[in-house]
Amino acid sequence: MNVDDMILVSVDDHVIEPPGAFTPHWPERLKGREPHIEQRDGRDVWMFEEKAAGYMGLNSVVGRPKEEYGMEPLNYEQMRRGTWDIKARVEDMDANGILGSICFPTFPGFAGARFQAVSRQDPEVALAAIRAYNDWHVHDWAGAAPGRFIPLMLTPFWAMQAAVAEVERMARLGVHALSFSDNPALSGWPSIHDSYWDPLWKACADNQVVICCHIGTGAAAQHASDLSPIDAWITSMPISIANSAADWIWGPMWKKFPTLKMALSEGGIGWIPYLLERADFTHGHHSAWTNSNFGPGMKPSDIYKKHIISCFIEDKFGLANLDYIGEDMVMYECDYPHSDSVWPHSAEKLWGDIKHLSRETIDKITHVNAMREFSYDPFSVLKKEDCTVGALKAAAAAVPVHTDPLLNLGGAAPKREAGKPVTSGDINRMFENASAESTVSGRR
Repeated sequence: MNVDDMILVSVDDHVIEPPGAFTPHWPERLKGREPHIEQRDGRDVWMFEEKAAGYMGLNSVVGRPKEEYGMEPLNYEQMRRGTWDIKARVEDMDANGILGSICFPTFPGFAGARFQAVSRQDPEVALAAIRAYNDWHVHDWAGAAPGRFIPLMLTPFWAMQAAVAEVERMARLGVHALSFSDNPALSGWPSIHDSYWDPLWKACADNQVVICCHIGTGAAAQHASDLSPIDAWITSMPISIANSAADWIWGPMWKKFPTLKMALSEGGIGWIPYLLERADFTHGHHSAWTNSNFGPGMKPSDIYKKHIISCFIEDKFGLANLDYIGEDMVMYECDYPHSDSVWPHSAEKLWGDIKHLSRETIDKITHVNAMREFSYDPFSVLKKEDCTVGALKAAAAAVPVHTDPLLNLGGAAPKREAGKPVTSGDINRMFENASAESTVSGRR
């Protein structure tokens, strides 16, 4: 086996929603209130319920030289077209040797946080936004390239009957992934330990829908100080989901719904072995007084290995300790078009990290596990021999992948003092400015 023989399915990528995504799927009774793009101060911004949201650069820097990475807002013409155009995205997947992809939302926020917040003022328009997003994603995005995407849904947090109905509606359309918060309690919703969520867990279990908790949906990496280099924050970002991971291990849903599965999306795997060791120690040493009970002979690590999917972009330490994690529940991520992605060299980088493993293990973590858990069967649509890294890259030989400065990207290179380290304070000030802009009313 060599790099060209691999079949790669990425369970964590992202889409920049194209202008007009919501309009065809918006209910007539609410016409005029759909999310839409406006130009403000020379920037493309999404407007929804009179609030503006722009794109921060690290969400869409693929194709740029690393010297041009930054948090500056970008317009559509300043992004690589594959970030938002489905035809160009498939070409970029081919060029990277990626067969299949789960694409998390950008404008709505992971788990639809922007729409969940609007529900507190107008649940009808918030639900319309979630349903319109889902319809766009399943029909216009994933549906435009059969066999190439694992579609992902949003669902309302504020009304369990509507949440269940949306999961069941999407499952009938072949959607088996749900973007959910790793800790909804931090956003004012009930804890995952509250029976409030039981109808949603049941609907997911009954329809083989995986709960995908992306880093940053509830808990988030903290900035150590305004003077801290931004590198420290970026380093700790995947591990920021560790506290939530421990909380899910002790969650009550696994006993109630024993077929339920979840994924720690973009969380990495290198830290998982210690988490499981610590969890087992905690249970063995403290359960006599904490009264935790996983069932006869069951340990926290058993719950993790049965129910929780671990995902990695590049993680040599984690791959060297697969026996502690459970290779049947580990999956690969590309993270296109975010700044951690190594597109268009993902296949080559991954091969360097996994070539010491057996072919059976390589197949599991590159595509077999994802196909099984997400009910994804690309080979019912595509010939398997056309789905390998080598075949896809050969088909994309004409796709330009070089990263010359300003190549078709609109001249949006960030302006910063040469040689001066970027700090958390710099980033926080940028977010504060963006937040201030978002309070401006959008008049129609």
